[in-house]
Amino acid sequence: MATATKWVLDPMHSEVQFKVKHLVISTVSGFFKSFEGSLTNDNDDFEGAAIEFTLDINSIDTNQTQRDEHLKSAEFFDAAKYPHIKFKSSSFTKTDDDNYKLAGDLTIKDVTKPVTLDVEYGGSAADFYGNIKAGFEVSGKINRKDFGLTWDGVTEAGAIVVGEDIKITINAQFAKQA
Repeated sequence: MATATKWVLDPMHSEVQFKVKHLVISTVSGFFKSFEGSLTNDNDDFEGAAIEFTLDINSIDTNQTQRDEHLKSAEFFDAAKYPHIKFKSSSFTKTDDDNYKLAGDLTIKDVTKPVTLDVEYGGSAADFYGNIKAGFEVSGKINRKDFGLTWDGVTEAGAIVVGEDIKITINAQFAKQA
């Protein structure tokens, strides 16, 4: 039987980005600056790996302090009550040489729903110190209203202020643990 290998997310070489439509005509981007994650696999190609992520809501950064504070408020994420977004995989399935489908449960506030994300494996390499790293780009889309993020602003002209679909891109580098 193969021994399970644990990999830990390297926050220095990873990023979590989201994009949402603003007034339907432009896109606002943001990041979560504080997060952690792990990947555990028992084979060479990562298929079937168990993956977990946690994002710190209070680390949200859209490059605009007033908007960030609004997103942390009870009208959106309610960071005081629900300080983290969590993801736990249910499957990690290889679709071709470098691509996978990552399915799992995403929890935002007190709502947990299944999501499926696309993952592109960037490869593995040793760093200057001999540590083995593996890189992945995770992408997908969720509807914020499915997770209780239902705040809707409408301008005087009737334009919706914040779109429902949130595009997610995570560039993740994992470090193999000894």
